[in-house]
Amino acid sequence: MIKRLHHLYEADTPRAHAFRYGLLIFDFVTIAFVIITSFFPHTIWIEIIDALIGVVIVADFAARYAISNEKIRFWARPATWADIIAVISFLAPITGEGLGFLRILRTLRLLRTYQLLARLRRDFAFFRRHEDVVIAGINLGVFLFVMTGLIYATQVRINPQINNYADALYFTVTTLTTTGFGDITPKGEWGRMISVAIMIFGVTLFLRLAQVLFRPSKVRYECKKCGLSLHDADAIHCKHCGAVVHIDTEGLT
Repeated sequence: MIKRLHHLYEADTPRAHAFRYGLLIFDFVTIAFVIITSFFPHTIWIEIIDALIGVVIVADFAARYAISNEKIRFWARPATWADIIAVISFLAPITGEGLGFLRILRTLRLLRTYQLLARLRRDFAFFRRHEDVVIAGINLGVFLFVMTGLIYATQVRINPQINNYADALYFTVTTLTTTGFGDITPKGEWGRMISVAIMIFGVTLFLRLAQVLFRPSKVRYECKKCGLSLHDADAIHCKHCGAVVHIDTEGLT
């Protein structure tokens, strides 16, 4: 069983890649489910689906722990705690609504794995040309939804200006972009501290996305001589050491 799990999670075969793409699709479907159901009353069917999704995440978590060669370091990884938060948000009804958007952390973890990034570069030309933009956009999106979930969880019972996720999302976006209309203001110390975090870290992520959007397009290719990894799309020599580089191209700039 352990050998089979190693193959699915780490091997470079079509079956293993299909399995990891399946996990990625599962996470995106989960995120869509969380966002859509947050605007409706939680019925028994939503709770049942929540529990089923939580069971799948637990199984994935257990499989990753089983194949880990460093059991102690496994618990020190941010990805491990992202999974634990996702499990709690699905399986604990008291946190399922308020902290539901924390489940989006799983997708960030999946896209950070080396095997999946390498496969996305190989399979999709768009991802190869715009990898930095895609990753920066995902990082900003994850931060946005996590902060929205925290604002909703801490403000919905004490702040009459925040009645649903739409209100929390509106406040988060206006704070992150430093627009600050002032029609919604946080209550209490926790609300103010979360607002500070949104302004500091959110602006940083937003500027990072703007940077990769407007800077000249680069191609990721490691120079065999000096190790420089980003080059102009039409480069034939490394700008750092002058060595000849053989960049795969499809004739697009």
